[in-house]
Amino acid sequence: MDNDGLIMGKLAAGDALILVDVQNDFLPGGSLPVPDGNEIIPVLNRYVALFHAHGLPIFATRDWHPSDHCSFLQQGGPWPPHCVAATPGAAFPASLELPSDIHIVSKASTPEKDAYSGFTDTELDALLRSCGAHRVFIGGISAEYCVLNTVKDALRYHYAVYVLKDAIRAMHVSLNHGRTLEEMRRLGATPIRFEALVA
Repeated sequence: MDNDGLIMGKLAAGDALILVDVQNDFLPGGSLPVPDGNEIIPVLNRYVALFHAHGLPIFATRDWHPSDHCSFLQQGGPWPPHCVAATPGAAFPASLELPSDIHIVSKASTPEKDAYSGFTDTELDALLRSCGAHRVFIGGISAEYCVLNTVKDALRYHYAVYVLKDAIRAMHVSLNHGRTLEEMRRLGATPIRFEALVA
């Protein structure tokens, strides 16, 4: 039992890991950095290694914007240009140890529509169902935007959702383990730490 009161069994068939938008532009030195985003990469690597060792599917969502995306300041959006498709800023960091058989899901790839959730106009739900997934474990950045909205949609699609509380970071540091995590818990997600899966 971890400190959230959750009794976790071992990982099993039907479990899937989702890494949300762990991309260079969202890390320190990028165009839209999460201040302490680098802290979660070693932790995510532990989750990736654990799921991979169990033969369980691993997904990585990514912003894959056109250069004139509606979310950019020049188009009247709230954000500086970031994660433009096929640029270094949109790449996964070299320190993130992704297996060769990872499922990469690109989102927000049309100029006129933004997408915070990894499920919005993507094949993520279909891929999860084709893998037989019914429990999803979600970590990444940023907690109050793309992680939160991916969690909301996973719950809406009736997955059992576990938020990796040791592997999420917020754009606004004060939200790291405060209001955003509580909102996800209130919606029906269960916060866990790595130790809950290996105890």
